[in-house]
This record gives sequence, structure tokens and C-alpha cells, in this order.
Amino acid sequence: MSGPAQRDDLDVLLGQVARRDVDAFAEFYDRTSPRVYGLVTRMLRDPGYSEETTQEVYLQVWRKATQFDPASGSALAWLLTIAHRRAVDRVRTEEAAGRHEARYAAATTDRPADVVSESAILREESRRVTECLDSLTDIQRRCIELAYYTGLTYAEVSTRLAANLATIKSRMRDGLRALRNCLGVR
Repeated sequence: MSGPAQRDDLDVLLGQVARRDVDAFAEFYDRTSPRVYGLVTRMLRDPGYSEETTQEVYLQVWRKATQFDPASGSALAWLLTIAHRRAVDRVRTEEAAGRHEARYAAATTDRPADVVSESAILREESRRVTECLDSLTDIQRRCIELAYYTGLTYAEVSTRLAANLATIKSRMRDGLRALRNCLGVR
């Protein structure tokens, strides 16, 4: 299943998870964990850390499923945003540990979150990314979505789109550059 039907289905499952439906959570996990693990592994490049981070992502999903707003984006986008943020946090934590053991302890201390601000920021980021993705050419957008949202490697994207690997790399590079410019990222 893919496309809008899958989005609706995952949105429904996440709504059930918000109501503490354990079976819905298990199905949500089964259907999305390969993508989450793929994204996290690509960022961390360590299977052990990737497994831990993926576990943390789903713990956060269980705890914060009530914060998901279908009007702000799909359940999959919400989930992959959490995964990306967790992986970035892990990278930062590991880099800090390599430089300063004392700073590592301070960096891992949980800080209270401003839920309203976080939610507003997430919605705005989601909206901006969607607008910027829509401004790309179809092939650039498809390449980026397959690589970053479904967890495929460049070679797998090449196979899926029946295009030369060099072409895919070029479209990815151009698309990412356009996204950075659109989002104002250096």
C-alpha cells in the first residue's frame, strides 16, 4: 500500500495509538519501523546506536501520539521528523562525549518541553518543507522523498525510478541545493 491510502491508514493507526491501542501501535511499528531504522542508520552509521535510537523514537511516539495533528501533515512525516531529530540529538551527544565527558552528562539531561511552541514549530517546519518540495521538479522531489522519507539508498532510488545512478545523484544534489535555498539553510 502506498500513497494517500497508506497516509490515511497510518493517520488512523496513530489516532488509535493516541488512545493507547496496543495492537494499533504494533501495526504502526511493523509498517513504519523499516523506514525509521533506515533513516536513523543512514545518519548514525552504527547499528547499535541505530537500534537504540529507533527504540527511543517509538517510545516517544507512544508517549506523544496525542500531539499528532493530521491537519499539519501525515503520520509518516511526523514520525520521520521525530526520528530525524532523535538521530541528530544522538550525533550531537556522541560528538560532545568525544570532546568533553562533563558536557556529555549535561547534554543528556532532559529539559522540560514547551509543547505548544514545539507543536507550532513542527507545523511551520512541515509546511515550509512541503512548499519547498512542491517547488522542485518532479524527478528531484521523487528522488528526495524516496531517499529521505522511505529510507532508500541512491542505488535503490535508481532502481525504483529506472534511471542511471549518476542521474539520480545529480538530481538529488540539485534538489537538495534547491531545498536548502528555499528553506534558507546554508
